[in-house]
Amino acid sequence: MARLTPAEIAHYEREGYVVPGWRLPAARVEGMRAALEELLRRNPGVRPEKLVSAHLDTGDGADNGEGVRGVRDFLELAMDRDIVDLVADVIGEHVILWGCHVFCKPAAEGYETPWHQDGHYWPIRPLATCTAWVALEPSTRENGCLRVIPRSHAARVLHPHLHEERTDLTLNQRLAAGAFDEADAADIELEPGQMSLHDVHMIHGAAANRSARRRTGVALRYMPASSVFERALDPVSGRSGVPVDFARRPIWLLKGRDLSGRNDFMVGHRTGPGGGLAQGPGDAARTPA
Repeated sequence: MARLTPAEIAHYEREGYVVPGWRLPAARVEGMRAALEELLRRNPGVRPEKLVSAHLDTGDGADNGEGVRGVRDFLELAMDRDIVDLVADVIGEHVILWGCHVFCKPAAEGYETPWHQDGHYWPIRPLATCTAWVALEPSTRENGCLRVIPRSHAARVLHPHLHEERTDLTLNQRLAAGAFDEADAADIELEPGQMSLHDVHMIHGAAANRSARRRTGVALRYMPASSVFERALDPVSGRSGVPVDFARRPIWLLKGRDLSGRNDFMVGHRTGPGGGLAQGPGDAARTPA
């Protein structure tokens, strides 16, 4: 069973992120690369950095309600028992899956991800989420790896963000000047199968990819079941540059129980023939451990 070491947990709590020693097996990485190619094939009109909710596969060829035709392999990755257990070590034993975003930066012209805080975008109250960023290809300084500002999560404060009307950004909200010093940034370089975990308040971003090598990571989003996925909220009112539909997005209770008693695990789950998001009576409380 995969678990974080005490030192890794302490690093996450102190710095706001950690790169676990555990990684996906090589065969699983190879399978996910094949899933990535299928995802790209299904979405020729979508920028590969903006493959939001890639885990939502309708099963009938339609998009997932957020502009993307998903591939179920990404849902299976998000439900991976080892990954969920690693996340549970930092957010607690009651874990909800609520999102998955594939960031595939093409060689030479991959978009920049501006400095931002995830919590600025998301309808989770109280605000609490851990993102597992899983590398499917080498992620390096040269091809635009994830960059973080260590300890920027500690005050649990969301800083002002500014909207940018640009077409060459992964997200259109950028942290306003003065909230941090970019000289403090740490580059998170990952090999295929490695991952990083980071806190919802962490300031992070990624440079554009001007290298000759593509860079792909899968951001898996988990929240503790003491928080609520508030479907009526859209914190940036559709101005993120990525289409989302929080009101109808399905979520899954993967471990433990819904401590809030308010999360809805039926919304967005399809049933019947072709319903790729189908959920049986026991699936809402699917426990991977």
